[in-house]
Amino acid sequence: MTKRSSTMSEAVYHILAALLESPLHGYGIIKRAGELSGGRVRLAVGTLYGALDRMAGDGLVAVDREETVAGRPRRYFRITDAGRQAVAEEALRMERAAALVRKRAGSPGPAAVHPGTAPA
Repeated sequence: MTKRSSTMSEAVYHILAALLESPLHGYGIIKRAGELSGGRVRLAVGTLYGALDRMAGDGLVAVDREETVAGRPRRYFRITDAGRQAVAEEALRMERAAALVRKRAGSPGPAAVHPGTAPA
């Protein structure tokens, strides 16, 4: 796996997160990433497939299977072990960064900011 930078884009993070539970085809990834991001990540088809190609080259995702639906090919992608590790490391990095800012700013943690809700 080639490491491009020390952090990943929000889109890549949510694409990988979308694939954590099961393999998905392109539209499924777009829909799940949108749901997971609360609507912040809106992937265009070209953006998604460009990102998937790069992530496949980096060993983060792989083609799970292909099928034909209504005469059109549909490719399902799955997250690899390296992808799981990368998204988990990014989640931990973001948690640590947020905790540092909350501590220095004297802000309460997420549960205190939004009582009655569980942290993401």
